[in-house]
Amino acid sequence: MTTLKYLQHYPLHLQHQIQQLQAQNKLGNYIAERYSQIHQVQTDKALYAYCNEIKQAFLRNAPVLDKVHFDSKLSISHHALGLNTAISRIQGGKLKAKKEIRISAFFKETPPEFLRMIVVHELAHLKERIHDKAFYQLCQYMEPEYHQLEFDCRVFLTWKNV
Repeated sequence: MTTLKYLQHYPLHLQHQIQQLQAQNKLGNYIAERYSQIHQVQTDKALYAYCNEIKQAFLRNAPVLDKVHFDSKLSISHHALGLNTAISRIQGGKLKAKKEIRISAFFKETPPEFLRMIVVHELAHLKERIHDKAFYQLCQYMEPEYHQLEFDCRVFLTWKNV
């Protein structure tokens, strides 16, 4: 039995189902049936606007996003789907913190639901820094299907063998 590196923390019965689909070369069919389109957000400018639209709808009091972009250096194989960073600099006598979100360039060619899930995840870090109950509640508030999308995204990564 092969290990499913993106699905290790899921129940064994789900892992077995995915392994069966994988053995039958049907993972692609599973994804295609559920997610048939690829999103239109292809530039950093469009990604910034997309993130700000979601942020304004759900996190108006969160810090302003200074930069949002697709990053070709983020490695999916090291579980870096996206990053949320705060870069602090001293300007004059003031400490300035710039908020930045980087999304792996891999997500340029994915269904819109997966991009939204990654963006929601990174935006949630503006309010909740660690992956705890409050963090996942915020993710579900912004995207009610968050947990299903996260699972399906992990299945997608398994299928793509990244």
